[in-house]
Amino acid sequence: MKKVFAAALMVLSGLATAGTYTQTKYPIVLAPGVLGFDKILGIEYFYGIPAALGSDGAKVYVTSASAFNTSEARGEQMLAQVQTILAISGAQKVNLIGHSHGGFSSRYVAAAIPTRVASVTAVGSPVKGTPVADLVVQFTANPAIGGLVGTVGNAFSKLISTLGGKNYNEDILGSMASLSTAGAANFNARFPAGVPVSACGEGAYSANGQRFYSWGGTSLVTNILDPLDILFGTTSLAFAGKASDGLVGQCSSHFGQVLRDDYSWNHGDEINHLLSLRGLFTTDPKSVYRDQANRLKTAGL
Repeated sequence: MKKVFAAALMVLSGLATAGTYTQTKYPIVLAPGVLGFDKILGIEYFYGIPAALGSDGAKVYVTSASAFNTSEARGEQMLAQVQTILAISGAQKVNLIGHSHGGFSSRYVAAAIPTRVASVTAVGSPVKGTPVADLVVQFTANPAIGGLVGTVGNAFSKLISTLGGKNYNEDILGSMASLSTAGAANFNARFPAGVPVSACGEGAYSANGQRFYSWGGTSLVTNILDPLDILFGTTSLAFAGKASDGLVGQCSSHFGQVLRDDYSWNHGDEINHLLSLRGLFTTDPKSVYRDQANRLKTAGL
């Protein structure tokens, strides 16, 4: 009996001392990219990632946004949510991690309230824009085509927002304009912190008391059972053979300190989708987010 009790104490002691690997000083706030939902029909945008972060100490919040809208509109939506998170958590600052267009939202918030943001991490974010959006912008330049695409696209976007329990304004053409090469350049001119000056280099590691990081993938079809691979395999044609995750070019994903830009992931794998289907021997995305939380913890963030 004493041995059993002693063993139980050892287990409890282990549990008490474990669980701090992801325990950052400030809460982690996750920002979704296009489609914008935090959870839809019970499925998380960052599939399994909040729990993986929270299991070892991190306080995690997930924001939502319009399925498709301009960088500024989505940035304002995130700003309001971050301000609420700061109020209810009592935290002095937050660590922002944004996927895809969510990287733009995070940078917008960081510029709006610089003293309340400790770090920004961009995951598969088209910092310099994406040729996929360039093609859409060119295709919809014709008023008749643009009107049709806008009407159908906004209706689809509204459906996504509704299914996610939200009621946002939608602007799919505005979204594509923001994510185009020209739109991204305009955004970068107004929010330059962390943006690489060279075509494929790193950006400043810090500015305004904030740290900047990024990572991305360069694979397309990673699991034949994943229907998203068909989408990203198709959209990758816009890159004319250059390395990308299907929607974002390898160099365009660079922001601040580039932790890695060639994971064997496509754009969906970066958020552990679809339902964690990915290449058999590829890196688990959840472990990468956990490692980033530990990196922030080590940096005192």
